[in-house]
Amino acid sequence: MLRYRAALAIIAIFFSTTIFCQDQYKVVCVGFYNLENLFDTINDPNKLDEEFLPKGDKLYNSATYIDKLHNLSSVISRLGTDVSPDGLALMGVSEVENRKVIEDLVDQPALKSRNYQIVHYDSPDLRGVDVGLIYQPKYFSVITSESINVPIFNSDSVPKPTRDILHVTGLLDGDTVHVLVNHWPSRLGSATATEPLRMRAAAINKRVKDSLIAKNPSAKVIVMGDLNDNPSDKALVESLSAKGKMSKVGPDDMFNTMYEFYKNGNGTLAYKDAWSLFDQIIISPGLLDKKGKGYHFYKAEVYRDQSITQQTGHFRGYPLRTYSGNQYIHGFSDHFPVYILLVKKVNHVNR
Repeated sequence: MLRYRAALAIIAIFFSTTIFCQDQYKVVCVGFYNLENLFDTINDPNKLDEEFLPKGDKLYNSATYIDKLHNLSSVISRLGTDVSPDGLALMGVSEVENRKVIEDLVDQPALKSRNYQIVHYDSPDLRGVDVGLIYQPKYFSVITSESINVPIFNSDSVPKPTRDILHVTGLLDGDTVHVLVNHWPSRLGSATATEPLRMRAAAINKRVKDSLIAKNPSAKVIVMGDLNDNPSDKALVESLSAKGKMSKVGPDDMFNTMYEFYKNGNGTLAYKDAWSLFDQIIISPGLLDKKGKGYHFYKAEVYRDQSITQQTGHFRGYPLRTYSGNQYIHGFSDHFPVYILLVKKVNHVNR
């Protein structure tokens, strides 16, 4: 069974043999959350942000912005705290307008004590929404970071600006870890017509992952994000080579930690009463090796707490989003957050 030790954030796993043994594991939480249009209230002439302005259709003002920051921070503050008092060591985010909104988010009372730091680059996306990474310096330190462009085109060969991929390499409690934060092209138009765009984004992630594996076959790579595709779709299965079972993962593949949730009918967002699991965390074989040094994968979670779920009406059970049409409903996001637990053995005691 699992025993939680708050002071050390250690999982103690007990089992019975002829001699009672206790293995202790350090645990860290790594997550992703689509923050659903976390805009500021200032007009940026270079972005299509008019909808989220005080005089826009949604009447998005300072009070709305502050309330949304409070709501999102309350969710983030709870993720993973059942196994670690510090919650998430690092978390990818999407649908953020700029660095300032992330700064305002991590400065909220629910998160301020964790001293979250930020990695962010502006993307060419026309709506002005980007991806980013927040991390606790006590667990993670950045070595390098870069923003990787995703060149995609409309059917008439006109460039279609989209979100860049954020690639951050750092030390996670001594382990070198590579994190790729994504928000792949949407399905607007149709899922079939836009599928090649997401396959292109997936292929870029695979190229980066393959280059890291070529240098170090045990490299620990995490691909995360709102992928606008399900774990069974071609971009994941073919372009990224993300497998749903650990036993099927070869040296050139990745493991999709969210596949079983999707297979069992769970999702992170819903549309017309159909659930999708677009928010995923996918890991390289280096994070599956339980005999290797450092951290390895333990389990995954989709955070579907009642507090962030619509409780009444036609959308009962859906994520409680920020707006219903143009009416502010004091929600959180139209996506549920996801996270994984990574563990490493710290000692072995015989009694």
